[in-house]
Amino acid sequence: MLYINQPSIIVGKHQNTLAEINLEFVRRLNLKVVRRLSGGGTVYHDLGNLNYSFIANGSEGNLVDFKKFTQPIIDVLQELGIDAKIGGKNDIRVGDKKISGNAEHIYKNRVLHHGTLLFSSQLAELNESIRIDPNSYIDKSVKSIRSRVANISEYLKESISIDEFAALIAKHIKQTMPTSVDYHLTDNDLVSINKLIKSKYSTWEWNFGYSPDYSLSRNVSEGNNTIKIRINVEKGLIKGVKIENESCQSQKLQELEQILVGCQHEAKAISAKLSSINLAEYLPNISTGTLLKGLF
Repeated sequence: MLYINQPSIIVGKHQNTLAEINLEFVRRLNLKVVRRLSGGGTVYHDLGNLNYSFIANGSEGNLVDFKKFTQPIIDVLQELGIDAKIGGKNDIRVGDKKISGNAEHIYKNRVLHHGTLLFSSQLAELNESIRIDPNSYIDKSVKSIRSRVANISEYLKESISIDEFAALIAKHIKQTMPTSVDYHLTDNDLVSINKLIKSKYSTWEWNFGYSPDYSLSRNVSEGNNTIKIRINVEKGLIKGVKIENESCQSQKLQELEQILVGCQHEAKAISAKLSSINLAEYLPNISTGTLLKGLF
């Protein structure tokens, strides 16, 4: 399968979503953030990025084979005069720059292999979308390996469009796999796909709540007031909160902590909780916006 997505961030199955994305940038651009079924690190999709997937049967124990599925792509790139090679953690690279990230998911005797192909992506937005503070979150999740990236189009001797590039890959697959035929999604396929989107891939519970347990420490200030916040999150829910501020009564801070316990670690859910109280009674001179900033 060859496909292109609207601008979005795709995190690996075993990652802490909030630790992998630039949340402020994501909110400003209203980017979709989606957890995929396969492992590995976070990637950025946009209209200049071509995605490819292989779904194949095999024998148990012999399904993980990154070289097998990246080689057809590398062959096409090399035919275009690009010195592409597999490198890093199953990436496709040109020199020291990454042009493709790859991941796999195994189920019984079936393998899903998929990868990105940065053809003419907005690399500044890619880098900004996954720019993080590596010291904020403490967890045991899979961490992305940050790499220098480049677009395939930079290395082409003759300019082609992303659609022409996709056509070359499809042609190569048909030539090297003679039994392959075109497949068009049926109405039943589309019904099943949309059902899965609604029940899983568009839900907060999967995209954020599925993250491994984590803790977060932040110091935020408003004027001369500084508050220290530490939260523990399990299965997406705030299980413990500690808020420190020298000018506030400890009893009031403890009451505020208890209000937040059990809430989803999600801005809308926390905002709804805070809207039901007078925050000034607990944290004088600290606005809801500043507190929210400290909680993420």
